[in-house]
Amino acid sequence: MTYEPVYTRTPRNAFIPSPVFVGIVAIFAVSGWMTWTGFGNVRVDVFLFIVSGWLVSLCLHEYAHALIGYFSGDHTVAERGYLRLNPLKYTSPLLSIVLPVVVVILGGIGLPGGAVWVDHRYIRSKVKDSLISFAGPFTNVILALVVSIPFLIGVGPELVPSLGGYALSGSTDHLEFWAALAALAFLQITASVLNFLPIPGLDGGGIIAPWMSPAYQRAWNLFAPYGFILLFLLLWQTKVGQWFYDVVFWLAERIGLSEALIRVGLELMRFWSGS
Repeated sequence: MTYEPVYTRTPRNAFIPSPVFVGIVAIFAVSGWMTWTGFGNVRVDVFLFIVSGWLVSLCLHEYAHALIGYFSGDHTVAERGYLRLNPLKYTSPLLSIVLPVVVVILGGIGLPGGAVWVDHRYIRSKVKDSLISFAGPFTNVILALVVSIPFLIGVGPELVPSLGGYALSGSTDHLEFWAALAALAFLQITASVLNFLPIPGLDGGGIIAPWMSPAYQRAWNLFAPYGFILLFLLLWQTKVGQWFYDVVFWLAERIGLSEALIRVGLELMRFWSGS
């Protein structure tokens, strides 16, 4: 017997941002103002700014998957609440939100995590199937470019190599804010590169999977749960991690981001590690 998916009606509030997402955006905006003005403990301000900004980008990443999935035929994503930008609706909040945030705090890397579930039985096109996976990391690319605009046009300062260390090029006003913004853009680049890797379980693997034969797809999906673990081990236990950072910093420099400024931002974020 052939299984035919049952289409569901799209809820009236399906595209209205959830209060949870609005709250995260509010924290991002307020902490950005606090970082800009130096209100209170600026290191805590930077922490809140970067972490909330990263959470916003995670929500937008998964929203892009769900949105393309919806317009490709899977209207069940609306019923599950994926189009409301609510991270609490994800299939695994622990992997999708908690783990990526912890890795950002400890390692300064935008680690991807599994989140929205798209019912591919509704998707009748290989191109659309690939686009669903492509949409997430492409969102990170767009965010990286948007956040780096001040640096590209010369508004933000830059730390440049000099004798015995680094020298500041440009205005010193609001240095903590600019360092935090550079770090946030850097996280978008790391997320883009990682998610485009053709590894089972990651978006890059999802892009190429629809073009495989059914037998290869079954084998590919069998290894999908372990792709994330393999990536984690490669980045933290082998030289692949250093090569990865070399590539990411090279890309960051192409869009006007200073490696030294990024490192300052990530160091400020760890407010518990220094005065």
